[in-house]
Amino acid sequence: MKPSIKKALIFASLSLAGSWAAAADSPGNADNGRQKASMCVGCHNIPGYRTAFPAVYSVPKLNGQHAAYVVSALKAYKSGERKHPSMRAVAAGLSDQDMADLAAFYASGPAVSASR
Repeated sequence: MKPSIKKALIFASLSLAGSWAAAADSPGNADNGRQKASMCVGCHNIPGYRTAFPAVYSVPKLNGQHAAYVVSALKAYKSGERKHPSMRAVAAGLSDQDMADLAAFYASGPAVSASR
């Protein structure tokens, strides 16, 4: 492997690891997250729910999801990296602590598939 490609791969790996570590820096409080989750349950807790805007897709379930992933996804919606308009609007109003609390709440629940 060329040294420049190897360096790029190492840099990319370290960057990804750093972003996941940064997401875990702020410990979330699952009880606080439960109180903040009312804006989420209308879509993410309905078994088999599908949305039609901006495209038809099955809404993912959040229970049992890894906390670092939830925080990373919410930050991506807030920054505009992820494009779903409803999620961008929700994430825009969340602080880093709100995101950590919601992530802790959903990570503490049992995993549920989208079809249930």
